[in-house]
Amino acid sequence: MLQSFIIILREGFESFLLVAIIFSYLRKSGQRHLSAAVYAAISIALVVSAGLGYLLFQMQTGNEESVERYFGASVSHFLGNEALREAVLGVVAIVMVASLVIYMWRHGAKMKERMEERLGAVSTKRSGWMAYAGIFLFTSLMISREGMETALMLLQVRTPRMIWGALLGLAAAISLAWAWGRFGHLINVRRFFQVTGIFLLLFMVQVAIYSFHEFSEAGVLPNSEAIQAATEKFSPEGVYGQWFSVVMVGVCAMWLVGAWVMDRIKFHAPRTAPVIGMK
Repeated sequence: MLQSFIIILREGFESFLLVAIIFSYLRKSGQRHLSAAVYAAISIALVVSAGLGYLLFQMQTGNEESVERYFGASVSHFLGNEALREAVLGVVAIVMVASLVIYMWRHGAKMKERMEERLGAVSTKRSGWMAYAGIFLFTSLMISREGMETALMLLQVRTPRMIWGALLGLAAAISLAWAWGRFGHLINVRRFFQVTGIFLLLFMVQVAIYSFHEFSEAGVLPNSEAIQAATEKFSPEGVYGQWFSVVMVGVCAMWLVGAWVMDRIKFHAPRTAPVIGMK
């Protein structure tokens, strides 16, 4: 439940910021007439993300009829091995999520500038329909990327209360977005993405252990039986795996406290007056 809550909270708020940046750019550049392209792109992106989530869910649950209909008989046969299917989806989620989190850490501070540069490239000095198409494609790709990331991560949540966590996360994301719009100066967005990024990377560590366990269960690793027995306790249902969520929260809380202390120290650090040379 906690994992799905954090996933939807982060991805929902990030999507809101992306849309807010796009609308802000259109307003400042005098291109409000292109707002319709943004609304259309959001609708299409949500449909695409929902469709991808449905297909991934069919693959995870082993619905061979649906998988064969969309991907063909060979893929359906390959995914018939439940353990191998779970392991492959886990690896895909790890690669995608880890790369995006690291990218946000490295370039998140300049995200607005980068987005405005690309928006300017696809909208300015172009005819009406080309500007509309450029804004539509840019927005749909950005939001669809968030949807794909969300779908892959939610598939790794192994708890019957996943839906409740997702709904609570959605409500929290909407509330945070509203608070950011009204009291943006009081919310440290950089810290929010840093701490949620740490949580997701720790969650990917758990997914990696689970995927390793599933590969051994599928029999594709040497000494699979020994590896399976050794990693069983670290699975989401295992003795140690059940405590992993507590460890993730503890690490994130300690990091937040440390970051807060460092910010306070920097804020209260004495500023040395510049030395004026004597003539």
